[in-house]
Amino acid sequence: MIKHLFLTGFIGLFTLSNILAQSSLIPLNSNYYHLLDRYEIKTGQLATTFDTNVKSYARQAVGQWLDSLTLQTPSPVDQFNLQYLAQDHWEYMPLEKAPESKPILKYFYKHRRDALGVQEDAFQLSVNPVFHFQVGKEETQTTYINTRGVQVFGMIDQKVGFYSYIGENQIIFPSFVQDYVRQTLTVPQEGFWKGYGSRGVDFISAQGHFSVKATRHIGVQFGHGKHFVGNGYRSLVLSDFANNYLYLRLNTQVWKLHYTNIFARMTADVIGNSTGLYGTVPFPAKYVAFHRLGINLSRRLQLGVYESIVFGDSTGRFDANYLNPIIFYRAIEQQNGSMGNALLGLDMKWLLLDRVSLYGQALIDEFVISEMKSGQGWWGNKYALQLGMKYIDAFSIPNLDLQLEINRVRPYTYAHEDLFRSYSHYEQPLAHPLGANFREKIAIVRYQPIGRLQLQAKWMSATYGADTASSNWGNNILLDNRTREQDYGNALEQGIKTTLQIADLSASYQLWHNGFLDLRYLYRRKHPASGEADALTQFTSVGLRLNIAQRNYDF
Repeated sequence: MIKHLFLTGFIGLFTLSNILAQSSLIPLNSNYYHLLDRYEIKTGQLATTFDTNVKSYARQAVGQWLDSLTLQTPSPVDQFNLQYLAQDHWEYMPLEKAPESKPILKYFYKHRRDALGVQEDAFQLSVNPVFHFQVGKEETQTTYINTRGVQVFGMIDQKVGFYSYIGENQIIFPSFVQDYVRQTLTVPQEGFWKGYGSRGVDFISAQGHFSVKATRHIGVQFGHGKHFVGNGYRSLVLSDFANNYLYLRLNTQVWKLHYTNIFARMTADVIGNSTGLYGTVPFPAKYVAFHRLGINLSRRLQLGVYESIVFGDSTGRFDANYLNPIIFYRAIEQQNGSMGNALLGLDMKWLLLDRVSLYGQALIDEFVISEMKSGQGWWGNKYALQLGMKYIDAFSIPNLDLQLEINRVRPYTYAHEDLFRSYSHYEQPLAHPLGANFREKIAIVRYQPIGRLQLQAKWMSATYGADTASSNWGNNILLDNRTREQDYGNALEQGIKTTLQIADLSASYQLWHNGFLDLRYLYRRKHPASGEADALTQFTSVGLRLNIAQRNYDF
C-alpha cells in the first residue's frame, strides 16, 4: 500500500496543473546554514521566503531572500560571505551580484560553484565532484576518510527541480566511533555498510529528490534524504543523525503561516551480524508522519506547534489515515484503535537587537499533570526541553559568533514497546544522538578573522544515566519500555551516571568555492561512575574536502 501511495506522490510531481518553479534543496551543513542564520539575525527580521525551523531550504527561496538583503556597513568578511552565498545561488541573483567567472577550457567553472553547468531555457544543470580526503592520528592509530562522489542538481522546464548525490566511502573512524559501530551494528548517519580491513567501514551514501510547486504557496518534495527541525545545534524533534529515508514533504507558506508535512518510510530493525554484511531478508518497515505549524507573530518572533508520530507493525501495513495532512492524530488513533508513538511540542524563535536570536523546543512524549504534581517520579512523564541563544558579532567584535544551548530529556522519552514505534530509524535515534535520560550543555565559538578562514571551537558536556545489559533505566530508546526498572522514583541521570566531555577545535581555509583545507583536533572523555576506566580519545587530523560538510563526532 505504501509503495502505491508514494508512487502516486512521485507521479503527482509531474501531473499537477499550473505548476510553478521550485528548485532543489540545499544539502544539510551546519556551517553553511549558520551563515544564513547570521544574516537573518543581522537584518533583525525573520526570513519570509522559507521557514528556518525546517531544514533543508530550497535554493530558489534562499536566493530570493539573499537578493533582498540590505546590511548597514557590512564588514569586509561579511562582504566576502555575501559574495560567496550569491555565487552559490547565482541563477537566482542579478548578474552584478554573481558575475560569471573566467571558464577553464571554455566549459568548466563558468560560475565558481559549478564544475560543469548547462543553462538553457528548458533545462538547467549543475554537476560537481565531491571528495573528502582526511588523515588523522589517535595515539598510535591512523584514522582517515576517503570519500569520492558526484553531485547533480538543476531544473526542468523552469518547473521541476531535482538533486542527486552518490558517494563511495572508506573510513577508519576514531576508536569511540568504532566501538559504536561494533555495539550497534550501524554507522552513525549512514545505512548499509561492510567491513574494510580490520578497523574500517566501507559504504555508499546516496540521496536525491524532485521538487515542484503545486500552487503559488504550496511546495512538494519527494525523495530519499533527511531533515533537521529546529534552530539549535541539536534537535529534540527530528535531526540528521540517522540514516537517509524515503519521504514526501509538503511546504505551505501563506500569510504569516508556515506549515510543513513530512511523511516518511523508515527501517524498524537492522538484521545483520558484527561484520555489517546483511542477508537477503528485507528490513522491516515503519512509518513517520510529522507536522509543524508556525506563525510569525511579528517580524522578529515566531512560535510553532508540532506533532510527530511513529507507527507500524511486523506486517509492514501502512494506515492511510495518517496521510491526512491536518495536524493532531490522537483523535484518529482513538477511532481506529491504533497505538502509534505520538510526540507533541512547541518551539519558538525570537530575534533581538539585530545581534541575538533566542530559540527553544519543548517536546511531550507522555505527560499526566496529576503525576507531575505528586512529585513521585512517575516513569510516564516523558518530555524534552531545549533553550539556546545565538549572539553574533559578540562584544562588538566583527564576525565573532557565539552559541549557547542546553538540552534536557527525561528517561524513557522516545522509547516504546517495540522497534516499530520507538522514535528511531535504522536503529539510530531520530532526535538526539544520546537518546534520553540526560542533561547537556553546548558552547560554540565561531570566528572569521578573514573571509577565507573559519575558526570554530565546540565544547559539549553531558551527564546521562546509562543502561546495562540487564537493566533499562531509560537511556537506550531502542529498549522495550515495559522492561523499565520501576514505575515511580525515576529521575534524570538514573542508572550508571556517566559524564561525557567533548572539545572539538577546527580551522577551515577556503581554497576555492566550496573547497576547504581543514585542520582539526578532537578531545573526548567519557567517565562512568561505575568504576570502569575512563574512555579517552584525542586525535588530530588534516583534510581536504570539496562540496561536502565535515563529519561530526559529537556523541
